[in-house]
Amino acid sequence: MVDYTRPSPPPSGGGPVDMSKVTLTKSAPSVSLTKGRGAGGQMRVNLNWESGRRGLFSKGSAVDLDLGCLWETADGAKGVVQALGNAFGALDRPPYVLLDGDDRSGAKSGGENLVVNLDHLDQIRRVLVFAYIYEGAPNWAAANGVVTLYPQGAAPIEVRLDEHAQGARSCAIALLTNQGGSLTVQREIRYLPGVQRDLDGAYGWGLNWTSGRK
Repeated sequence: MVDYTRPSPPPSGGGPVDMSKVTLTKSAPSVSLTKGRGAGGQMRVNLNWESGRRGLFSKGSAVDLDLGCLWETADGAKGVVQALGNAFGALDRPPYVLLDGDDRSGAKSGGENLVVNLDHLDQIRRVLVFAYIYEGAPNWAAANGVVTLYPQGAAPIEVRLDEHAQGARSCAIALLTNQGGSLTVQREIRYLPGVQRDLDGAYGWGLNWTSGRK
């Protein structure tokens, strides 16, 4: 685990602190953020992928990936933030997570973004970031998705949607957990055949699900 709580050696010559990207992998799957070093302010969680309209898929078979999260607050309240059902969340009240829009094409340079308000970290228990294929063939390898978290005061954290599973429609990407005021980001990359209900069952969230549309 990469630990931002450990002091970094001063750069030679008094240069800037190294803020290079951290990539979470199977061998180094987690990172710890603390107050002043990533666990405060607004953290953007970005999903980017290749839609298929740029040559990876045949015409008419483009993939629409959706970014979302399951959330739980310190008082035990639980829910989901996603475009499906227009459950876009909020920053200044529970769940303190906001989905800033829905990219139906994968062509937007900014992709899709969740914003987590870590100024309310004491009221956040856990957040499970996930993506699912809303439209198109379940081909994660061709979509080539990547999620990057941008904490304030710490290096960006990258999680690539690799280790592809044939036919899976959803992927649990990263689990954010409040551990005594520190925030742990844990790489998951767990593919499931279904979507939100299956993610809920795999992580024991315990929500009641109904059908919804965008």
